[in-house]
Amino acid sequence: MQVRVFYHDKCFDGACSASLFTRFHRERIATGATYEYHGLVHRAGALFDESEFTGDENAIVDFKYSASPKITWWFDHHLSAFLTSQDQENFRACQQDPACGNRKFFDPNYTSCTSFLAHIGSTRFGFDTAPVAELIHWANIVDGALYESANAAVEMAAPAMKLTLIIESSEDPGFIPKLIPLLTELPLAEVLAQPFVAELLPPLLERHKEAIELIRSRSEECQGTIFFDITDRQLEGFNKFIPYYLHPQATYSIGLSKSSFRTKVSVGSNPWTKADPAKMINLAQVCERYGGGGHARVGAISFPPDQADRAREAAAEIVAELRASKPLA
Repeated sequence: MQVRVFYHDKCFDGACSASLFTRFHRERIATGATYEYHGLVHRAGALFDESEFTGDENAIVDFKYSASPKITWWFDHHLSAFLTSQDQENFRACQQDPACGNRKFFDPNYTSCTSFLAHIGSTRFGFDTAPVAELIHWANIVDGALYESANAAVEMAAPAMKLTLIIESSEDPGFIPKLIPLLTELPLAEVLAQPFVAELLPPLLERHKEAIELIRSRSEECQGTIFFDITDRQLEGFNKFIPYYLHPQATYSIGLSKSSFRTKVSVGSNPWTKADPAKMINLAQVCERYGGGGHARVGAISFPPDQADRAREAAAEIVAELRASKPLA
């Protein structure tokens, strides 16, 4: 059996989810299966290419729902998991069919897709998650921004943090597929020590320092909301906690960045904010208005690379909305 695993690309939780699905599937579903990995990215327009669903089984983890009948497994935890109401209705209909409903799972209450997949694997299929406890622990910390401080998030002492930097910054399409199987086979420190991984770290750490200084020079904090625009630099894969490291009193951050395939509006909230949680705005809902999505505390919107003006207009509207919300009140 050949299994194609589609995962949220350039994302630590996406890579961990793909690795955990592989181990789960190999141990509990099909012992002799082979696995291929294909990264998915949020972009303007179609997110899926039906012609790529060529496996005997096709799985999507940590990414939006596809109603394609070729998708046999799906796990996601994002509030904005469904592109359309038709997709959501398709999923609901699937849940009424035991054969389909026992292969497609959604719960936005989980901090990471990795932890959600681990829960389903263990409770529904008898999958032993003890050997991958470290991976689940760090997927929750990274995807849930559960660091003890902005300093810990930006200074990245832990192996998982360094792996996150490498995963988010890699431009080699073969790198993450090569990395994925190791994440559930070795401790994270040993994964980081693999020569093909370790050699990537020094220049990325240097670029990380440059990103801190760039965002320091471009960011402005007003009424509890940070804004910065770095679309003139090819620097999409920056550490998303840098704004709060530089402006620790802020509640929200909106950043404009650009890559070869999109102009991105990143919308986030400070994990260490003193703001009243009950007064905070659901950022997934804000992003959905512009065709994006995410979680209640962090989201993003993707525009075509030639539509920077639209992205800039959307960012300005969101900045004004968040600043008017008086998040520090």
